[in-house]
Amino acid sequence: MDCVFSLTKFERMTIINLLYKTKGDSMSTIKDVALLANVSVTTVSRVLNRRGYISEEVRRKVEEAMEQLDYYPNQIARSLQKSQSYIIGLIVLDSNNAFFSELTKYIELFANEKNYKILLCNSNNQPKKEESYINMLKQNQVDGIIMCSHSIDIEAYTKINLPVISFDRVISNQIPYVASNNHQGGVVATEHLIGQGCKCLLHICGSMDIDVLPNKRTEGFIEVCKSNDIHFKVIESGHHNLIFDKTLMFIQESILPIIKEFDGVFCSSDLLAYALYTSVTSIGIKVPEELKIIGFDNDSFIRMLREPKLTTIAQPIKSISKLLTNKLISLIENRDSAIDDDIVDIKLIKGDTT
Repeated sequence: MDCVFSLTKFERMTIINLLYKTKGDSMSTIKDVALLANVSVTTVSRVLNRRGYISEEVRRKVEEAMEQLDYYPNQIARSLQKSQSYIIGLIVLDSNNAFFSELTKYIELFANEKNYKILLCNSNNQPKKEESYINMLKQNQVDGIIMCSHSIDIEAYTKINLPVISFDRVISNQIPYVASNNHQGGVVATEHLIGQGCKCLLHICGSMDIDVLPNKRTEGFIEVCKSNDIHFKVIESGHHNLIFDKTLMFIQESILPIIKEFDGVFCSSDLLAYALYTSVTSIGIKVPEELKIIGFDNDSFIRMLREPKLTTIAQPIKSISKLLTNKLISLIENRDSAIDDDIVDIKLIKGDTT
């Protein structure tokens, strides 16, 4: 059993300094940290590996001792010992997009809590770029990959031979996914517009030629319109709904010429919804009196806006990030573990645009 000495902090530090002089070594060890913090080596190890219960007071004492001794755990040695790199690959469409920026922030936070680091890759909807990132991640021996990009064929992910978890895409029975309830989001958004008196609806979505779960928002929209005998139209924005400038251009070129045919619009992202609001108000259309608009995501960009308070379908981004991270780490640490898919609930946030 590790010994914990009943000495003052000054006395413990004096002993450590004397040991350095005797050994002719200035490199501190985990035992030095334990001595200075007046805890066991096992306790220091638990703090470093974030395993088991450790009180905040003990954690603070250990971290202060590490800082005072300038002690850093030998991550390379730990990696070799466990045949792990403690690095997770994260592939997103565009980290500059508010939704993916927030998702990345939380994934990094939850991974760090379990002593993993993130290697971030932007695919920018370029299949060759995404494929090269997959090869790079494999070469750098990451422990697993969180896939939040949908630009390449799913077959590329089935050949990775690493733990993989996907966001918003069904790849195979062997690769679990996490998604919000996209279909229910489409249903709730459309029912809300109809409940606000809309008789002719437009839905602006992403690209429908890729089999991804967000397309179920469109399915929900169409089902509700048909069951309520509502005239509707669906327009695809393709990949123009990630960057605001391109989204605004798409709205002005493709949507404004026909917008007066409709009294309600369901946009598949908040970025689309805000670009639409900006465009229609600039030509004198009153929102929500003449046109009602609802978005999807409730990302940080939209939450920061003071005007308008956008009506939207909120995805629980923090919960999604936690599920993605924890499920992947479970797969990394136990390849035989059974990981189920997860579909999380959405929520209507009523704002000023409906």
